Amino acid sequence: MQRLGLIRRFTAALAAATALAAVFVGHAAAEPVAIDWNAAVQQLRAAANGNPAAEQAVDRLLASGQVVTQVALPAQPFQMPAQSDIGRGDGPGVYGSGVALGYDGFRFGFFGGPGTISPIQDGARLQVMWINLSNGRSGTETLNEHSDTTVDTTIRTRTLDLGSGLVVAAVYGTLWHRWPVPVSDANPDGFQYKMGTISIPSFGTFYN
Repeated sequence: MQRLGLIRRFTAALAAATALAAVFVGHAAAEPVAIDWNAAVQQLRAAANGNPAAEQAVDRLLASGQVVTQVALPAQPFQMPAQSDIGRGDGPGVYGSGVALGYDGFRFGFFGGPGTISPIQDGARLQVMWINLSNGRSGTETLNEHSDTTVDTTIRTRTLDLGSGLVVAAVYGTLWHRWPVPVSDANPDGFQYKMGTISIPSFGTFYN
């Protein structure tokens, strides 16, 4: 029930964000666009050179054999969810997804996983590697903005200037989650915590 409630809250927030984003993006992102997925990821891999963690993350994405066929609109989840050691239930599996957010200036985000995202991320590091195929800009950003409220279901980057064009991105790294449990010596604040480690990044393509 808790997971269903989180999904409903995220869906409502995402719908509102999409409506706001549409005001700014106009018709440029109205139609899905076919791309050469392998070429896009290879360019992302080239942009990752010199960043060992990003290189390894994109290599795992390439080795996974997954395929993207369309470009996501702004303020929508990436086409490929992440795989993690904890998944959305017991054991490893599908974990959560990157998301393009365009309602207060562009940001990358991530949502999903067990319970909710913890407001304290000490010892974890969730990052996104991106490249704009239209202008050649690229970078790596940390996702670390999250508020301790029930309506905040994502963790986000700072606002970014990617420039206009076709962008590909992959979210990788680690992220703390928590869920309520009875207060005890082991859980003095009434929460249990678990860190998820992404094995295969969440990958997405979209027009900015």
